[in-house]
Amino acid sequence: MRTVLRRLIGLAAFLAVWEAVGRSGVVKAGVLPPPSIVLGQFFRLFGDPRFLTDAASTLLSWVITMLLATVIAVPLGILLGGVKPLRLITGPLIEFLRPLPTVALIPLAILVLGSGAQTKIALATFASAWPILFNTMYAFGEIDRQVLDTARAFRTSRLRTAYAVILPSVAPFVMTGLRLSAAVGLIVLVSTEFLTGNSVGVGQYVYFWGSSALRMDIVLAGTVFVGLVGYLVNIGLLGVQRRWLGWSAAGGAV
Repeated sequence: MRTVLRRLIGLAAFLAVWEAVGRSGVVKAGVLPPPSIVLGQFFRLFGDPRFLTDAASTLLSWVITMLLATVIAVPLGILLGGVKPLRLITGPLIEFLRPLPTVALIPLAILVLGSGAQTKIALATFASAWPILFNTMYAFGEIDRQVLDTARAFRTSRLRTAYAVILPSVAPFVMTGLRLSAAVGLIVLVSTEFLTGNSVGVGQYVYFWGSSALRMDIVLAGTVFVGLVGYLVNIGLLGVQRRWLGWSAAGGAV
């Protein structure tokens, strides 16, 4: 309870400072509207059919992105974590691809995939897969080798060892990677929507009102929506992790 109170106090102080700066005239209200105006506009967004369509597109693309990133990264992470020669062979390629800025790949993605939803989903999946992949690989180093040796001693099949020993051991790390990837995926999706100009989504909605109408209240309201969705999803995933994976002290690797 004390932690929640402190967070609320910090949020209230931030909003108070923002309100004071926005109404003081130091910064033009059109450039930095106060939170009272932004929050009012935030609630009005849900009466805008275009915003609802754009929000639905972004959220659906986000769900698809996370499913693809998980389906790709978890098996690949298990494979690379369990087979050391393969990990050594692919290591240089992975370390080359991982730091690539996703937004720099937008022109190439548009050339190959076109400018539809498939482009933003592909780019977001590329960026989101890395935290899950590395957390899954890292998890193998935390598996108790005595447990694996015991499974071999009792001639436990590989399939049963995988779902009875390996998966429970890597699950907390995968969940931590999923939480990190959720934020990365949302950022890349909205950024791609903003930069491509042809994709439906919250990023394009914000771009339209910011560039053509200079309505910073709507821009910031859309930004608040994205931040709130990301926060709620992170809280939800954290709750799932604590509820179903609370038996493990492992926190995963960043």
